Amino acid sequence: MLAALVARRVLRAPVPFRALATASTPYVPPASLTNLADAPPPQFRSRKKTKPASPSFYTSRADYFDHLYQLDDALSHCRRALGALELLPLPPAARASLPPAQSLWRSRQSMTMMFAGRLTTARYRRVVTVLAALDECARVAVSAGHPALARTIRPVLELYERHDKADVLARTARRAVPLDRFGRSYTVGKRKESTARVWMIPVRVPSPVPAVATPTPAAVAADPTAPTVPDAFARSPEAPRARVPTTTILVNNAPLHQYFATPADRERVVRPLKLAGVLGAYNVFVIVRGGGTTGQAGAAAHGIARGIVAHAPELDLILRKAKLMKRDPRMVERKKTGLAKARKRYAWVKR
Repeated sequence: MLAALVARRVLRAPVPFRALATASTPYVPPASLTNLADAPPPQFRSRKKTKPASPSFYTSRADYFDHLYQLDDALSHCRRALGALELLPLPPAARASLPPAQSLWRSRQSMTMMFAGRLTTARYRRVVTVLAALDECARVAVSAGHPALARTIRPVLELYERHDKADVLARTARRAVPLDRFGRSYTVGKRKESTARVWMIPVRVPSPVPAVATPTPAAVAADPTAPTVPDAFARSPEAPRARVPTTTILVNNAPLHQYFATPADRERVVRPLKLAGVLGAYNVFVIVRGGGTTGQAGAAAHGIARGIVAHAPELDLILRKAKLMKRDPRMVERKKTGLAKARKRYAWVKR
């Protein structure tokens, strides 16, 4: 059977060797056919990279980081100059006594056009932080008597300030309170639901006490019978007479200690006078309406602070930093439905 299978199998003829389908002449590149002496010199690519002009060339926001690096360099130079003048670092008390900053920076949309790209909120705050530090350096230089250093900082700050800065500051400037023909100021203070109308007038300086004429030794020698002391019961002329000016603080036609029984309310009323150092320099008449004692005391303090600035504008900075020139916006929160008070809940009972 095996022989029958072998007989049926078709035997294939052997395939002869065939040469590859290529030309008989080998391929020669065209560059090899030219004379090597006449060929131009080969051009090789330099592996050395040129240094970019900006350190932020490879960042995604090159314009933004260029501006930020320039501001940081200006800030470091200013701080180095102030440190050489021994003006930095400032103690907290000296920093608090600097004149207030009057800077109005451009908006985020306006700075986006400057940086030629979208400016996120975080990047905008970073730029404003550096600008505020530069402005503080300028105020330190002006306060210390170095205006030349401040003039070098101003051109940098003006690039990022609003174009209508002068108009905005003029609109927000506080109007001066006029004085009447008697020298009195009239101001209004508010706190919570209370309103206080305040009249203030400076205390009149008492006239000097005339000196008592004492007999000279020459007059006593000329008239031995003249009395040495004109009045035996009069006060000795050597004793000084100190006249303390009397001041009055009347609230609703009642003295301060009678109207406000709580010491905290009385301290709140006289606090502007103490901070400004003019306690006893003005007679104060207050009419308060509405609210309770705490609100009325706060309203009176607000009106008194405004009255002090009306008489002495140079004290405005002290009272403004003490937050006495602005009305306290805190109010009593309204009662909520279903609650005992604004936020207090009733006790939970299971049954």
